[in-house]
Amino acid sequence: MSTETGPAQTPKKSQSRSAARLAAVQALYQHTMEGTAAIKLIDEFHQHRLGREIEDVHYADAEIDFFDDLVTGALEKLQEIDAMIMSKLADGWTVARLDKTMLQILRAGAYELMQRSDVPTGSAISEYVDVAKAFFDDREAKFVNGVLDAIGKEVRP
Repeated sequence: MSTETGPAQTPKKSQSRSAARLAAVQALYQHTMEGTAAIKLIDEFHQHRLGREIEDVHYADAEIDFFDDLVTGALEKLQEIDAMIMSKLADGWTVARLDKTMLQILRAGAYELMQRSDVPTGSAISEYVDVAKAFFDDREAKFVNGVLDAIGKEVRP
């Protein structure tokens, strides 16, 4: 029986939000690659991924409402988010030129910075840098940091 109270719950909430962010990036990737409708995609993650064990890999419990908001919100505001990301890329770069996984990390991070003022800017950026490190080397993680930092400075002056 758990007797956690007060601040002891914070790491668990932090972990469940981290899991939600990673799952949201995966869901956005699946949407991009397969065109899966948002409602079906979210249901699939609820039923088969979040907190489940798949091929001996245990997927962490994620904060469901947070995951749902990241996925649906990012998809609803995709054009606005992509325009924001584009404005932070070097000349000659477009979102189409970005690695598909990288793009989903930036989309989820940009959405969170643009729409979730309840999450501190530094925390959001740090979390997506960590997600980037799960897929890429330090160079790409630094790229995520730079783009999201620039977005954060613009949308949260």
